[in-house]
Amino acid sequence: MGHTGIYYDELETRSPEMRENALLAALPQLVAHAKNNSPAYGRILENIEPQVITQRSALAQLPVTRKSELLVLQKQHLPFGGFVTQATGELARIFVSPGPIYDPESRATDYWRFARPLYSAGFRCGDVIQNCFSYHFTPAASMVEGGAAALGCAVIPAGVGQTEMQAQTIAAVRPKGYVGTPSFLKIILEKGDELGLDLSSLKQGVVSAEPFPPSLQREFKDRGIDVYECYATADLGMIAYQTAAREGLIVEEGVLVEIVRPGTGDPVAAGEVGEVVVTSFNEAYPLIRFATGDLSAALPGVSPCGRTNMRIKGWMGRADQTTKVKGMFVHPSQIAEVLRRHPEVQKGRLVVDNENARDRMRLSCEVASDDASLAKAIVETMQSVCKLRGEVAFVKPGALPNDGKVIDDVRTYE
Repeated sequence: MGHTGIYYDELETRSPEMRENALLAALPQLVAHAKNNSPAYGRILENIEPQVITQRSALAQLPVTRKSELLVLQKQHLPFGGFVTQATGELARIFVSPGPIYDPESRATDYWRFARPLYSAGFRCGDVIQNCFSYHFTPAASMVEGGAAALGCAVIPAGVGQTEMQAQTIAAVRPKGYVGTPSFLKIILEKGDELGLDLSSLKQGVVSAEPFPPSLQREFKDRGIDVYECYATADLGMIAYQTAAREGLIVEEGVLVEIVRPGTGDPVAAGEVGEVVVTSFNEAYPLIRFATGDLSAALPGVSPCGRTNMRIKGWMGRADQTTKVKGMFVHPSQIAEVLRRHPEVQKGRLVVDNENARDRMRLSCEVASDDASLAKAIVETMQSVCKLRGEVAFVKPGALPNDGKVIDDVRTYE
C-alpha cells in the first residue's frame, strides 16, 4: 500500500540494462533452488551447473517444459508433478484447471503478481473492484484478490453468472472498477441498460482470458470506462499487461520472457513471431523455460508510457500446430528437426492441403539458391522424420510470412 504516482514502483522505469543484469544475476540462484528443492527439476537439470546460467544464451540451452508435459508428469507424481518446492499442506490454495492440471498458490503476498497491472489500469488504495472471474476451482479470481489486497482495494467476490445481480450490485455498491472477461462486462452493462440501472460508477477495468477487439474497447470507452487487457496463465500468473500507451503488453517485472520457434527451444530473431516461453522467479513453483503454447512477438523500443521492460504484441494464436496427415500426427518439433538437418534452409513452413481430395504436404523453404540435390535430400529427411512423403518448394529469403506458423493446415472439406 502507499503507492503514489504513475508507476507501481521504480522497477518499472529502471534502464533495460539494469533490469537485464538483475534478471541474469538471479538466474543461477533460481536454477540452483529449482534443482535442489523440486524433484522434477532435479531430474530435468541433472547435468546442469546452475552457476554457469548467467546469460540468455546459456538459458536458451536448458530444456523447455511444455504444459502438455506437465499434464503427464502430474499424473505420474500427483498432484504437482514434483515441480513444487513446498509440502502441499503448506500452500495457501490448490487450484484445478481443465486437464486436470493442479496449480499451487503459496502464502506469499500477491503471489500471482496482479497488483502491477491493476495499478497501471488506475486502481488505487481504497477503490472497490467487482471481481467477475470464476471463484470455482480455477485461480483467476484469486489472482485478482491477491493484487487487490496488495493495493488496499476492497473486492466484491461476484464471480461469473447471475447477470441481474451483478448489475444491481454495481448500482448499489458503486465499485470503481470491473475485473473479468471483456464479453461478460458487455453483458452486465447491457443488463443494466435493460433494467434502467445506473452503472456509471465503473471507470476502470482489467480484462483477460478472451480476445479484446478494438470495437469492444471503443464501446467501453464511449461509456466512460477505461479498460485494459492483461495476459496471465494458471501456471505462471501475470506475464504481461497493457498500459495507457496501448502499444503492446509490457512484461511483468517478476518473469523473464523468451520468444522461441514453435516446436523448439530456439529463440527467434527480434520481431519474429514465435512461442512465448517464460521463466518465473517464484520460490514455491519455480518454472524455468515454461512454454505457454501461445504465439506472440517482441516489439522494439520502449513504451511511450515510460515503462522500460520488454513489450510483446499480445496473443497471436496457438503455437501447437500439430495436425494429422493421412492418419499420422505431424508436430512442429518434427518440422524443426527436418530444418535442423539442413542448415542451408533459413526458415521453413509446412503447408498441408487436400487438392483433389488427397492430403498433400509441401515444405516451403527459404534458401539463398535453388538446388535440386538439396530438395531431394529434404524430401528424404521428411520421409525419415515424419514417416510421410512430402514435396519441397524453395522460396527467396524473407518470402514466408512472419506469423509464427510452422505448420499451416489449409485443407478444406466441402
